[in-house]
Amino acid sequence: MAVGYVYDPIYLRHDTGDHPEQVARLVSIMRHLTETGLIARLKAIPAKRASIRDVARVHDQSLIDSVQVASLRGGDTIDSDTVLSRDSFEAAMYAAGGTWSATEAVLNGEVSSAFALVRPPGHHATRTQAMGFCLFNNVAISACMALERDDVDRVAIVDIDVHHGNGTQQTFAREPRVLYASLHQHPYFPGTGDWRTTMRGSRDLLNVPLPLGTGDQGYALAFEQVIAPAVRRFDPDLILVSIGYDAHWSDPLAWMLMSLQGYARMIEGLLGLADELCQGRLALTLEGGYDLNVLAHGVGMTFRAMLGAPYRDPFGPASEPEAEVGSVVTQIARWYDLVDD
Repeated sequence: MAVGYVYDPIYLRHDTGDHPEQVARLVSIMRHLTETGLIARLKAIPAKRASIRDVARVHDQSLIDSVQVASLRGGDTIDSDTVLSRDSFEAAMYAAGGTWSATEAVLNGEVSSAFALVRPPGHHATRTQAMGFCLFNNVAISACMALERDDVDRVAIVDIDVHHGNGTQQTFAREPRVLYASLHQHPYFPGTGDWRTTMRGSRDLLNVPLPLGTGDQGYALAFEQVIAPAVRRFDPDLILVSIGYDAHWSDPLAWMLMSLQGYARMIEGLLGLADELCQGRLALTLEGGYDLNVLAHGVGMTFRAMLGAPYRDPFGPASEPEAEVGSVVTQIARWYDLVDD
């Protein structure tokens, strides 16, 4: 079965100038997919425009109205991190709708897996606040829409952006049908995601904060000891992934030491979990990643993993030694009752 992707030029009209979350991110991705021939091996899925009702599943009408009005006025700065231009509202509606387009294509059996190449990103957006480069919470909206289907009772969201998805966690804090599991640098923006602030033994909210300098070995350990067993225990009907490539060692906005080979192993692990638990139903949506070259190759690597094709990491591993995280990962696994005390 085909592997799908969602992309639309509307995403380039969210004009943030020289902001780190800029138009060039998607331009570099699409150029790489075209120049390598990968795009020809993928099935294009048209991006739908989300309706106001779709977005209101997650966000208050006041937030939706404020983003729309600010865009109609020609743009605004919500905070020091989050910028709107004249077409940002439309781009955000298509980002939410495009993530759902990828998810729906997977659920309908049109593709084996899919990746929504959208912007603006979403996982920091809370019910009432756009923040952290994010306007509407794309993955949360798709999870809510999926749960309205008769064939979906439980959705697992795995977040492997370098930042904690505070908006996604807030959305589903009291929703037992959704597992939210996050791997992220801590302490770091937005300051949330400490495992000790979540309920001991929680089965649907797991945070794996990792120290500065965590690399491939630490992420693999956290995935194997916390993420994979938690997803298996939850037994979802669908796995959604918020993926950012900003945990890579070259990313200018973070201080982690992942390589693209390390990312590839996690993607392969998620594909394996989807095959094992939910008939291969896996959909990804783009969050962060601010080294343009690494971002483009990272997305290409992800598609190669989804296609079952070989991949070579042109950047290699980090030169610095990575942080030792075994003890904290064991503590976290025990906190969530994934191993015996």
